[in-house]
Amino acid sequence: MPIPTAVNEIESRYAWMRLGISVLIATIGGVGMWSVVVVLPAVQAEFGVARAGASLPYTLAMVGFAFGGVLMGRLADRFGIVAPALCSAAALGLGYVAAGFAPNLWSFALAHGVLIGLLGTSATFGPVMADVSQWFSRRRGLAVGLAASGNYLAGTIWPPLVQHFVESAGWRATHIGIGIFCFVTMTPLALLLRRRPAVRPFMSAEAFAARGNESGVSPNVLMALLCVAGLACCVAMSMPQVHIVAYCGDLGYGVARGAEMLAVMLGFGIISRIGSGFVADRVGGVGTLLIGSALQGAALVLYLMFDGLTSLYVISALFGLFQGGIVPSYAIIVREYFPPQEAGTRLGIVLMATLFGMALGGWTSGLIFDLTGSYGAAFAHGIVWNLLNVSIALWLLMRPGRGAVHATA
Repeated sequence: MPIPTAVNEIESRYAWMRLGISVLIATIGGVGMWSVVVVLPAVQAEFGVARAGASLPYTLAMVGFAFGGVLMGRLADRFGIVAPALCSAAALGLGYVAAGFAPNLWSFALAHGVLIGLLGTSATFGPVMADVSQWFSRRRGLAVGLAASGNYLAGTIWPPLVQHFVESAGWRATHIGIGIFCFVTMTPLALLLRRRPAVRPFMSAEAFAARGNESGVSPNVLMALLCVAGLACCVAMSMPQVHIVAYCGDLGYGVARGAEMLAVMLGFGIISRIGSGFVADRVGGVGTLLIGSALQGAALVLYLMFDGLTSLYVISALFGLFQGGIVPSYAIIVREYFPPQEAGTRLGIVLMATLFGMALGGWTSGLIFDLTGSYGAAFAHGIVWNLLNVSIALWLLMRPGRGAVHATA
């Protein structure tokens, strides 16, 4: 039976329904980014390793997520979103079961890197945003922001649930349960997205290249700058997101308080991602990137200044509110500057850089802690990287012809 093709359904009722399904898939599949953060202390105790070693599964998951975003983006560009979504359901099911039975740290880390990161969660972020962007025009920023919020919905919902089941059933049984749940729920949801976006006249590659020259930034230079910016912002972003649970434990507040702070952080990140969509529809992707990055840097400074329990809850909420719109802004920039036919692959490359940043930042923060005995230097390290991201966004914003680029996207 042939797969139906959408005709004149851009921003239609079906497009909004499809967006809702995409958010559900992203919320369920996003567990791969957050569960390992919550179980970090338990895994460290189970396998008897240092903090940097216990951070390895997260690092490999992010590296796998990074390469998987490009792979799944190309798959989505060619076959549609269903193929990578079904792959994700199967890989998450297998990956979490394998992690639950892991006999040592390396097998646990490899399950996260290959199955959960590379073939699983990667399909529920970049490819989902790229697919959603094809179904919206005037409200594209809002739609992409909503699609991206699924990742933070996952970060709001999953950490407390994982922490509860780790305490009541153990981390191994918790992983096996997550794997079964992902496969059973994501498979039917993926099959609801079989319809492909309507084929519309797209600007040629030559026209996009000419437009890039007019703005003073060639496509290759722009891609390189976006990748450096993505790496830098996420090295900074990873410090609170990866280590807030362990940080609270070290301060004597308990890991449960840290899991609650992570949930608060990501809950406010949802507000930020949706709000950034409204902003992007008015000022464009680069302007949105600059605003989010500058505010993220301000929140990191606050982490250096205050470490009281109430202060950390407030700062975590502010951090989520400030930085949640940064990564979705790259999806808007890609759609503004590059042909829509390349959206999945191009966005996958940029997101690969952001995930390398998360992986590098998560590991180096643990290493800095091991070397210094505190997280103060790790926060300062993140602030320096954040300044690099702000500088690139500001430079792009000041380029001539940028307004024309946004207007013709």
